[in-house]
Amino acid sequence: MSLWLSRILPDQRHGGARKDLAAAVDMHHRLMSLFPDHIGDEARAALKILFRVEDSATGPQILLQSAQPPDADRLPAGYGSMVTKPLGPLLDALQPDLPVRFRIAASPIRKPGRTTRELYKLSAVVPLSGAAADEWWTRQAEASGLKITTLHSVPLDAATGTRRQDSNRIKHNRTQFDGTAVITDPALLRTRITDGIGKGKAYGCGLLSIAPAGRRP
Repeated sequence: MSLWLSRILPDQRHGGARKDLAAAVDMHHRLMSLFPDHIGDEARAALKILFRVEDSATGPQILLQSAQPPDADRLPAGYGSMVTKPLGPLLDALQPDLPVRFRIAASPIRKPGRTTRELYKLSAVVPLSGAAADEWWTRQAEASGLKITTLHSVPLDAATGTRRQDSNRIKHNRTQFDGTAVITDPALLRTRITDGIGKGKAYGCGLLSIAPAGRRP
């Protein structure tokens, strides 16, 4: 499967861009609008759409990964600029023992069993932070064909918004993980990059970016 990475630089003077940056649900709908309308009910999964909003030297940027290139003409006039490139050359170059840098904004959670929930009065899904979040990502990385060599994490604002289809409020606590690793399983890593990792994939979580060591992911 081909993958594409698009970098969108939103103009914060544009009202629609400001609205999208403020709510992950609105950003989800904006990015989905850049693709054909006939994909079906599971369009995000079918198109392997993942995204991450992060700060850059010039302001916020949106990284959008997808199985087909988005249509820049579908952005509203004045929304911002977009550049798209294929990820095939990067994915094809992955090999065992290759040192890489990584970045991912993910939603670390655990799901306690019923007995534990009742004993400690926990919810069905418990967000993780700090050392527990680092341990979660270390396990996820190992299950993705990476052996972590350095790790730095920072909590991010939660991904929030109100879903249009049922008016339910969504919230995914997020942590950004950066660091270095060595590839142990290139095929597995390609799969996890393509599919995303963890919960909240529709709302800005789970996009794993990698680059050869010495280059920014």
